[in-house]
Amino acid sequence: MNAQLSALLSSAPRHPRRVVCMTEETTEVLYRIGAGDLVVGVSGFTVRPPEARKKPKVSSFLDANFERILELKPDLVLGFSDLQADIGRELCKRGVPVYLFNQRSLAEILQAVRLTGALVGRAEPAEALAEELEKNLERHSDAAQSLPKRPRIFFEEWHEPLISGIRWCSELVEVVGGVDVCQESRASQGAKGRIFDPAEVAKRDPEGVIASWCGRKAKREKIVARPGWEGVRAVLDDQLYEVKSTYILQPGPAALSDGVDQLARIVAAIARGEKLPMARPGDLRTALE
Repeated sequence: MNAQLSALLSSAPRHPRRVVCMTEETTEVLYRIGAGDLVVGVSGFTVRPPEARKKPKVSSFLDANFERILELKPDLVLGFSDLQADIGRELCKRGVPVYLFNQRSLAEILQAVRLTGALVGRAEPAEALAEELEKNLERHSDAAQSLPKRPRIFFEEWHEPLISGIRWCSELVEVVGGVDVCQESRASQGAKGRIFDPAEVAKRDPEGVIASWCGRKAKREKIVARPGWEGVRAVLDDQLYEVKSTYILQPGPAALSDGVDQLARIVAAIARGEKLPMARPGDLRTALE
């Protein structure tokens, strides 16, 4: 290669080396494939992995500190969903390379894991991570076959208005042996298509309720006080659970590992007529060990 061409091709690294992650799941993927050193900025909502919280915080979900991001000189910014489209557009205008994921299903989450690794030149470890996560789903799907029944489950992502679970949460309920009573709403790309009148959910009479209120502690008293819910099977049997949003509402490794593990314990208990413990009287039950 001649010196002129070599100089032109060396003006940028072969793969990105300074990555800003505006949501948690790409941060977790990069750390889990041994590329955490590439992460130079993260979302303020980042929890996993804990060491990533030491990195500069440059965004929330709907807002970003553009000047701070530019100071970090990223050669790639990773975001998620149409809700970050305006942020991505502004960064593009400022000359920053941006990739916005938009995964909703389990298959798309696994694809996003593989693609994240490929973007930074770590395709092989990303493939290994995706296969690990897929095997965990297979393990739970196989175990669900031995459950005595497939209990009716309502997964709620928010309480006022009442929003059913996003697609990957609905699919995970199915994987672990439950029947999502609002399954038809999983096709909705946005939350507006998953809003339900509490009375309609009560008519569907879920045997278990799993609450994961985005970034907020779910409250048992708010669930049982809904009009018409006094006769709901889940309320009568006190099969009311919480899975914290950090485990399940990020479309990445957390949902397909710790998140689905918790769902499996909950659905299995409901199917067998058992109850998992609650941390304190009056709290929702949990699957945390």
